[in-house]
Amino acid sequence: MPLISQFYGILIYIYKETGGQHNTPHFHAKYAECEAVFDLDGNLVIGELPPNKSKLIDAWCTLHREELYAAWTAWNEGSEIVKIEGLR
Repeated sequence: MPLISQFYGILIYIYKETGGQHNTPHFHAKYAECEAVFDLDGNLVIGELPPNKSKLIDAWCTLHREELYAAWTAWNEGSEIVKIEGLR
């Protein structure tokens, strides 16, 4: 599970597909002791983060949507992924 981005204490990971369990492209976000899963459009799928951190993730997704889809595809095809810039 590579760390693909980090900003404002939020860590963003993409997990590899195993056994077809994950059908929708998504990423995992961790902040402090909280963890949540978001689709690549920034919508919360499961879990919980502080509301202000979820808003930052939504903004980040909007800025980097194409890169997120490319990273998801590359990782699940066994290719190398490039880290995605965080928010500043």
